[in-house]
Amino acid sequence: MVFSAKLFLVATLLSGAVLGAPAPQGGPIICPTAYTPGVELPELIAPIFQQAQFSLANHRKNVVSLHKVHEQAAQITQSLGKGKGLQLTGEAAFNKAFISMVNRILPIKKGVSQADKSIKFVAAFVRYTSEKAAAEEKEKNGETDEDETTASRFVALLVKHLLRGFQAKDKNVRLRVLQCIAEMISSVGEMEEDLYLALRSALLERIRDKEAPARVQAVIALAKLQGDNPEEMEEDEQSVSEVLVDVLQHDPSPEVRRAALLNIAASKVTLDSILSRTRDQDTTIRKLLYAHVLAGLPHPKLLTIAQREEVVKNGLKDRESTVRAAAGRLVGGWVDLFEGGLVEALTNLRQLLKMFDLIGSEEVAQEALLSAFITRPDLFDSVEFGDTYWEDLTPEKAFLARVFVDHCVSIKDTSRVESSLPVVTALAFKIQHCYNALLELSKEMEAQDREDSMEVDDGDSQADREERRSSMEFTVAQLLKLAVNLDYSDEIGRRKMFGLVREITGQESLPEGLVARCLDVLRKLSPSERDLIRLVVEVIQELRDLARQDEPEPEPVVNGDESQFGDDRTEGGRPPAPAPREITPETQARIESIDLRCLVLCIGMLERVNSTLQDNSALHGLLPELIIPSVRSKDPLLRERGLISLGLCSLIDKKIALSSFTLFVQQSQVATEEIKKRCMETVFDLLMVYESEFFKAENRIEILLLQIMDQDSPEVQAIACEGVAKLMLSGIVADDRLLRSLVILYLTPETEDNQALRQCLSYFFPVFCYSSPLNQRRMQHEYRESLDEDQEMIPPSQITLLFVDWTDPQKAVEMKDQATDTGVQAELASDIIKALLIGKYPVQLEPNIRADLAISKDKKILCQMLGRLYIPADLDNDKALQLKILTSALMMVLMMSAAGGALRESRERRLTKDATSWTGRWLSRRELKPINKWFK
Repeated sequence: MVFSAKLFLVATLLSGAVLGAPAPQGGPIICPTAYTPGVELPELIAPIFQQAQFSLANHRKNVVSLHKVHEQAAQITQSLGKGKGLQLTGEAAFNKAFISMVNRILPIKKGVSQADKSIKFVAAFVRYTSEKAAAEEKEKNGETDEDETTASRFVALLVKHLLRGFQAKDKNVRLRVLQCIAEMISSVGEMEEDLYLALRSALLERIRDKEAPARVQAVIALAKLQGDNPEEMEEDEQSVSEVLVDVLQHDPSPEVRRAALLNIAASKVTLDSILSRTRDQDTTIRKLLYAHVLAGLPHPKLLTIAQREEVVKNGLKDRESTVRAAAGRLVGGWVDLFEGGLVEALTNLRQLLKMFDLIGSEEVAQEALLSAFITRPDLFDSVEFGDTYWEDLTPEKAFLARVFVDHCVSIKDTSRVESSLPVVTALAFKIQHCYNALLELSKEMEAQDREDSMEVDDGDSQADREERRSSMEFTVAQLLKLAVNLDYSDEIGRRKMFGLVREITGQESLPEGLVARCLDVLRKLSPSERDLIRLVVEVIQELRDLARQDEPEPEPVVNGDESQFGDDRTEGGRPPAPAPREITPETQARIESIDLRCLVLCIGMLERVNSTLQDNSALHGLLPELIIPSVRSKDPLLRERGLISLGLCSLIDKKIALSSFTLFVQQSQVATEEIKKRCMETVFDLLMVYESEFFKAENRIEILLLQIMDQDSPEVQAIACEGVAKLMLSGIVADDRLLRSLVILYLTPETEDNQALRQCLSYFFPVFCYSSPLNQRRMQHEYRESLDEDQEMIPPSQITLLFVDWTDPQKAVEMKDQATDTGVQAELASDIIKALLIGKYPVQLEPNIRADLAISKDKKILCQMLGRLYIPADLDNDKALQLKILTSALMMVLMMSAAGGALRESRERRLTKDATSWTGRWLSRRELKPINKWFK
């Protein structure tokens, strides 16, 4: 009998069973379990395979039956005579019959479940045979014997046979032999070194197979060979783990990367590569990383602090909700790894916070804690802050209380806030106590710095003191954040908190990191913005007066024209200016230090107010006394903060904005990089707020923006592009030169390392184009300009693919006052054809038109792009005729080339939707002569 390999899995001499066929009517197949002379082995083996292909449940029984047949067949031998030994006749017959059954599986394509189950059965039989043989040898000799056994010979023969299929031309055969190896490789036991090396080498070669399913099986098989001995490897040879890491990072197929992720062994060498998949393009890979790989680690402490922060940040901020949910469950599971359970919920949560750099990465720790509260409601409900909790505050305890209160406020659970926190007065005293401890620690550090460096330290190193100071400052900051969400209906508590924070804000020794936190509390407690501004201005004046107390008094001027009443008068009637005295460097340094502090207060205040400058007369004195002198200062930090303050003042006063705009533009061109970035941000903020005032002068601002975008610094260039993108997206700017500049910056390889710029523009272009049909038309006009650009660009095929997506009228948002421009891609089709004929790839339309046999790959892809364009059936007749003539001209040029087929297919798919416009013969050469005007 002859059986097709693609339709049959196994066949027996008696039943002729077919792949996937049901059991014959009249009952299940009866599998003989004993091998007797006169019975052909296929008659025994085939029914077993027939049953195994339908269900995994009967594999165990069938494996035992097949093993009995194997044992009985192995006992049949034939003497070679003259002392030459025995010929293993029965064993050879069994191997031949078994391999014959395996061969019937190999050509079966992917997705046939019967073939998959049969391969699992083969692997189960190999595992059972190897384990049975090892157990018998150990029982017989007390240890496993390294000599050949029936099982080892069978496994070696099967592996060698499967290795022959690694080079098969049929992709199905390569897939199935790799699948067999992947299923059975962990059960083959010890192999001969030559066979092992051959198998390893073959798998390393198949890891580069052109078919992704074959690479998946190669990865699974190769992963089971991890643990190479470096001493046995050649100098330049890669280990299996290194190969899998390379596959994990660079294989283009998500399925292959997924297989590598699930099978690669986590170690110090591979962890960084595994964690890099938190940013993988495939959502499933990111989800599997959190749900299986990271969840399978014994403890998160196996990761470094930086790695834990990367895991939490990337997972909880992922754009896909399924990944965020998996990351949240992972963080919630970490809490259970600490002893104590729900009874010690606060202790466990503090242990969780200790796994992060709380001071340096506060946001990441907050996301982790909030995730634990959300994914574990039982954990959140068990949190209670007793009176003893506030006695000895640590950064973890203060942070936990603050995040807990923030979460209660976000879910509007005010009762939990009131029951969990102490009264306002008690919390104010706690803030005062912690702040005083911070001041004492700072004084100790200053005193230690003044001591002779040669003296022996008392054991408390500078690093330890700095760490304690940072911890205490962080604790105070968390308490101040906590104070913002308190209920200040108690007037006594409100006054106590207001007086305390007012006094802290006015102290010269207040760390800069606490200024913003104090201003938040003062804004909460102030009746209005005007009161807040008046309060902050008073604090600034007090600090500046304090600094100038150390200035020497000016010497009196001796004047001969002194009046009889002792009044000093000049000829003009004004009192003479006092003779200036030189200020010591120490005094000048203190003045500048306090000015910096005052600018920080000024910036924080201006960021928190919305009223205009005219409504707050208290601000008028800050400009000439503090802000303008700081802008003119030679100190870079002082000038930077002065410019930031001036920019914030400009946002609330049009007159200041108009007078200072030129200054910001100038500084964005010539200043240091940090000042450039601040001034650049201010320029775009002013343009957004006062658009009508700055855009009165025609083309002036557009030219200025073009100059601003020409920056050497990647960070400054990214800020400039983001600002221009915002102006264009809001409709304030509509200059085609700016749009062209953004397109060039996005398409040129020179900006490939500027991730901030690329990320901004990759979001801007789709939103800009889909938001308006007019924008799609403008983008279509930029297509040929981008192809004709002399600057180095990405390949034209990639450029065209982007423009095809951006100009798709089916993706445009419907606007009430704008009709959808369905013909925009018809114009783009004309542009693509013109680019092929006279643009990037000029082809002469001479009387004797010939095929361009040397057409490039890009030309072929451009022709294929024509089939992706949306050409409406009701296209304007003139445009339809133009497109038809251009297509005919291109078709004649490319008729004999590789791109001709692509163009013909595109024409059949898209250009025949309207029979009246698109059907008919190709145009002749004579009819093509009038098209020259369309190429201009």
